Amino acid sequence: MDTTLTIRIDKELEQLLEESSRKSGRTKSELVRQALKRQLSIESFQELRKQLLPYGEAQGWLTDEDVFREVS
Repeated sequence: MDTTLTIRIDKELEQLLEESSRKSGRTKSELVRQALKRQLSIESFQELRKQLLPYGEAQGWLTDEDVFREVS
């Protein structure tokens, strides 16, 4: 079952949303859903990264480049 969410946005954001909707051919609701999903995914990733960071540091991985070098 879908849920309706009502939010308040300022005029500037509303204009940006309207313009993006027109240019992309997607509805404002679709754009907002995608943006919310993306933001929540980023926050989830950041939380997991924070939890796993001590394990990587214990392996000597101090930067993202260290990790990329290891998995490449």
